[in-house]
Amino acid sequence: MDGHSLFRLLGVGAKFDLKRFKSDAQKLKLIKTDVKEIKPETDSTLLEETSTTNTELSKKKRSRKVEELDEDDEGDIIFYKQKKVQKTEPDKGNSVKKVTKNKDSLETLIRKKNKIHVHGFDPPPPVTDFEQLKNYSIHPRLLENVKKVEYTKPTPIQMQAIPVMMRRREVMACAPTGSGKTAAFALPVLNYLKEPRNSGIRSVILAPTRELSNQIYQEMQRLSEGLGLRIYYIKKANLKKIGPKTFSKKDILVTTPQRLVFVLSQEPQILSLSSVEWLIIDESDKLFEDGKTGFRDQLGVIYKACDSPNIRRAMFSATFAHDVEQWCKKSLNDVIQVYIGGKNTATETVEQQLMFVGSESGKLFALRDIVQKGIEPPVLIFVQSQERATELFQELIYDGINVDVIHAGRSQAQRENVVSSFREGKIWVLICTELMGRGIDFKGVNLVVNYDFPTSAISYIHRIGRTGRAGRQGKAITFFVEDDVDYLRSIANVMHGAGCPVPEYMLKLKRPSKKDRRKMAQKNPKRKGISTSLRENKKKLKRNKNNSDLPNGISKTKLKASREFPGKKKKKVSKEFPGKRKKASKKSSNK
Repeated sequence: MDGHSLFRLLGVGAKFDLKRFKSDAQKLKLIKTDVKEIKPETDSTLLEETSTTNTELSKKKRSRKVEELDEDDEGDIIFYKQKKVQKTEPDKGNSVKKVTKNKDSLETLIRKKNKIHVHGFDPPPPVTDFEQLKNYSIHPRLLENVKKVEYTKPTPIQMQAIPVMMRRREVMACAPTGSGKTAAFALPVLNYLKEPRNSGIRSVILAPTRELSNQIYQEMQRLSEGLGLRIYYIKKANLKKIGPKTFSKKDILVTTPQRLVFVLSQEPQILSLSSVEWLIIDESDKLFEDGKTGFRDQLGVIYKACDSPNIRRAMFSATFAHDVEQWCKKSLNDVIQVYIGGKNTATETVEQQLMFVGSESGKLFALRDIVQKGIEPPVLIFVQSQERATELFQELIYDGINVDVIHAGRSQAQRENVVSSFREGKIWVLICTELMGRGIDFKGVNLVVNYDFPTSAISYIHRIGRTGRAGRQGKAITFFVEDDVDYLRSIANVMHGAGCPVPEYMLKLKRPSKKDRRKMAQKNPKRKGISTSLRENKKKLKRNKNNSDLPNGISKTKLKASREFPGKKKKKVSKEFPGKRKKASKKSSNK
């Protein structure tokens, strides 16, 4: 008996790793040194028997190729060698998983590139072209209107918010100023309504100011051209003419909360919001504010009036407060949150600058110095109150600048004329309050000057957001004095987040508490009047203010003397001039 047969008898049923013990196998002449692969020495019957043993191996060993040497009546030895696994036919289930993984990776790349952050269950993929909206069965006329208004490519907020609303999902969206939020909610609403119906108001769009609501109304008119949808904007002049039949043949209502609450409170009932299917709230953080500056009470009345079971709500703003975010999570059904960039951040297209001017009087000198060095109109100047706006207007009107002022104290007709002339280029510099800091889109504003320091970071973001819109470059200069130190850190953090240079000491200033910050945001600090004139000129200005409502060249004393006042006012005239009459009588007696 040779060594080979003896080895086979002693190793019945044993497994021998030819790769590991290759040298021993060569000594026993189990394999040939010249052959790379072991060929079976037995016939086909041996291979059939060894195939049964192969099925008993584990999953890992099944991938290895089993090779047999010889067979005897007493048993066999199994020799195996590791081989590369042969390619098998692709599984349909695995291919579907790979496709979904590729889609998910593509979506994440698009969102990461455009700084889109999405929170919520099963958000739809973003679109990179308006033509992709055909997958959501968008109206072809809407795509034609998009091309007419020269919307070439969707902005980041439009990429994600439009598909979300197309699927009838409630959304809370936060995007920087000038990023195209109006079109982001206008296109889905118009596509859902499709055609006019006489079933009452089907969509309500709210904005905090009349100027912003009018701007939204005009944008909706442009995008809905050819669809036949009837859009109504409540003006002050229309309030007297509004009746029960006014809203029966309207589809979309654009207005401010106060005017809508006034219409809802009329008796008998003029307007019903039971058929509203889309409630859009623009600048929602402002509308949710409590107190005199906010609209929380009015918004609650409107929210209850929209009691349709099919209603969907959408909140849009450039900034979001924490309490608004929590309310949306609790009250909105299956809401999807969409954020572009960081929360409460300024646009990177605006060059921001802080300028220390010493005192209140130094602001006017600094502003005139900027004008003398050269400005590119149009320019917006923000102040904290109506009184300071008129004071600054009276100072700049004599500097040879085409300047005007706008605030809530002016009539609606005056405000509309100022806005239109500023857009047409007739006015170079516009002095305004926080009224113009929300949502108003002035194309091509090159410079924003914060004459009075903003009381919060949110106010600052909205102010400087009037420039650098739609990808254009802009500049913002903010004056500050020693009294503004408490507000300085929050503004410096916004500038630092946008990549603008900020002194390190500003970032290390003491941070006020939440209560102090709320108080600071609600109340404007006391400041001295805006004037560089002498005391005598100030007295003349006060006289001019008192006589501003009177005809030119007539003072109050002359007017009182010339008028014949009826009733009690006649007695006042007789009492005011008794001394003069007595003197006149004495002179006549002396003569």
